[in-house]
Amino acid sequence: MASMKLTDLSSSTRTRLLPISRNPLLRGKQALIWHRRLVTPPNLSSRRTLTLSSSPSPSAIVTASLSTETSAKIIDGKAVAKTIREEIAAEVSRMKDAIGVVPGLAVIIVGDRKDSATYVRNKRKACESVGFKSCEVRLVEDSTEQQVLQHISEFNADPSVHGILVQLPLPSHMNEQNVLDAISIEKDVDGFHPLNIGGLAMRGREPLFVPCTPKGCIELLHRYNISIKGKRAVVIGRSNIVGMPAALLLQQEDATVSIIHSRTPNPEEFTKQADIIIAAVGKPNMVKGSWIKPGAVIIDVGINPVEDAESTRGYKLVGDVCFDEASKIASAITPVPGGVGPMTIAMLLSNTLAAAKRTYNFE
Repeated sequence: MASMKLTDLSSSTRTRLLPISRNPLLRGKQALIWHRRLVTPPNLSSRRTLTLSSSPSPSAIVTASLSTETSAKIIDGKAVAKTIREEIAAEVSRMKDAIGVVPGLAVIIVGDRKDSATYVRNKRKACESVGFKSCEVRLVEDSTEQQVLQHISEFNADPSVHGILVQLPLPSHMNEQNVLDAISIEKDVDGFHPLNIGGLAMRGREPLFVPCTPKGCIELLHRYNISIKGKRAVVIGRSNIVGMPAALLLQQEDATVSIIHSRTPNPEEFTKQADIIIAAVGKPNMVKGSWIKPGAVIIDVGINPVEDAESTRGYKLVGDVCFDEASKIASAITPVPGGVGPMTIAMLLSNTLAAAKRTYNFE
C-alpha cells in the first residue's frame, strides 16, 4: 500500500484534497477510492504533514498551502456529506437500472416546531438529490398517539417504503417509546429500536441500523483517517440519541471510552486525558480550551443558538465546544455549523439505502 504526504508550506492557497477513504457503498477493488474534490475548509496552520493511504501506486508529494489563525485541521462535514450523497446517488442509479427499484423514505412530523420543520425539509431535499422516493405525513400538535401509530402501521406494510422516521421530539401527551417501538426493525433507519440498540451494545452482534448522528461522527473520523483503536475517548452526554450510541461505537473501534454527564464532578479531568472528544450535551461553549489535551480530535455535535447583535437573525449557532479556544489546541475539530449536522442526514440516506438493498438482496 502506497502512501501520500500532504505538506502545507505557506499561506497562499485555500484548497486541499479530501482524505482518501474506503467507500462502504461499493465492493471489492472499487471500494478504495480517491476523493479528489477540492474543498475550501476553514483555515489550517502552515507546515502540517498528513500521511494518507492510497491504492497501490508510486508515492507522491502534493503541496498545498493554507492560511490560518488556528492550528487545528478542520473536519469538513459538509464536504464529506456531499461526497457520500454522490456515492449514494450512484448506487441508487445502479439499483434502479438493475431491478427497477429506488429506496423509499417516509417521515412523520407532529406539530409545527420550526426546527423540526427545517430538519424535515432538509431531509426531503436530500432524498430528492440522491433519487430516493420520499413521502411525508404532517399531523397537528393535538393529534392522538393512535393516529401516529396508524400511519406507522401503514408504512410498515408498504413495500415501497424502506425507511420510516418519526421526527422527534413528539408532543408531551405522546409516549415516545411506544411510537418508536412500533416501527418495524427492518425499517428503523433512525436506529432507535431497542433491538438495534441492543445489537449495537453486544459484542459479536450487528444492529441492522446505527443511529445517524453518532454514525456520522465515526464516519468523519474514518474519512479523515483518524485512528481510533487504542485511543482514549471521552463522550460528553449520555442521551439515547447521541451520547450512549457514540460511546458504544467508539468501544467497538477499540477505544478506551469514558462518558461524562451532568453528575460527573470535575469533567475537565477526564477531557484533559482524551485523544478524542465527542461533545453532545447541548450547552453552548461548555468545553473550554483548558479542558483539551494538546493534539486531541474534537467532534462537536452541539448546535446551540446564542444571541448575536451583529447577525440579521439576532443569533448565531455555536457548538458545545468553544471553537476559538479549542482550535488553537486540538489537532482536528468539526465546525458548527458545517460539521456533524450534514453528516446526520447523509447517514439517514445511507441507512435507507441499506434497508432497500437488504429487502431485495441487492449487493
